[in-house]
Amino acid sequence: MSALLRLLFSVSLFGAFTACAKKETPVATSAPAAKHEHHPPHGGTSIVLGAEIYHLELVRDAATGKLSVYVLDGELEDFIRVAAPSLEIVATVGGVKQTLTLQPIANSATGEKIGDTALFEATTDWIKTTENFDGVLTALEIRGNKFTAVAFNFPKGNDKD
Repeated sequence: MSALLRLLFSVSLFGAFTACAKKETPVATSAPAAKHEHHPPHGGTSIVLGAEIYHLELVRDAATGKLSVYVLDGELEDFIRVAAPSLEIVATVGGVKQTLTLQPIANSATGEKIGDTALFEATTDWIKTTENFDGVLTALEIRGNKFTAVAFNFPKGNDKD
């Protein structure tokens, strides 16, 4: 009998504590949901890969004609090293297709090396004078995820949000 009384006492205490627990009531707001935004760390153009699984950041240096491409996570916060031997972008410049092959860049300060880097670069004269172009990243594999024919505009990017 005492076991039954202890059980009933325990159940009643549990009920008393849970009944006193503060319940959150959702607050209705009339404000629209905030837009989900990311900001490229180098001030470049953000290219979304997949459903924001990864991003590329394109940074143009007009003075040198260099285009740098950084491989970043879905939040544009962390660099993602890839094994790609190069990246290829086909750009349409003044109605003419230009193929840009970006080479992997090693960085002894971060330990990045060819075949394990988040930075790719190419230098060409048309980058010096071209502020706007449509481009297509032909293919890139990141951690088993394959991205092909990723279209974008530079400097607008490809994020539809």
